[in-house]
Amino acid sequence: MGTIERVEDVQGSAKLLRLRVNFGDHQRTILVGMKKERSNPRAELEGKQSLFVVNLPARMMAGEQSEGMLFDIGFLDGIIPQLAIPEAKVPNGARAG
Repeated sequence: MGTIERVEDVQGSAKLLRLRVNFGDHQRTILVGMKKERSNPRAELEGKQSLFVVNLPARMMAGEQSEGMLFDIGFLDGIIPQLAIPEAKVPNGARAG
């Protein structure tokens, strides 16, 4: 679980956003392809807690390194992807399972 502290456009990409995510004892930069799915990504995502997958190797996307993956719900079903959020605030860094 991490808190999205900052949302920025990835220059030169029509769909990628750069998230700066606080995981309690560290922060990560995670790139997500949600730019076209949100009318105001910054207002909609900043400050929200969400579930992330962080046990993956870093991956280059649009010339930048992504250090994890946002776990969202709905994309494969044709629904505007929704964050997997806790029903109550939990400590950053809390793990699923």
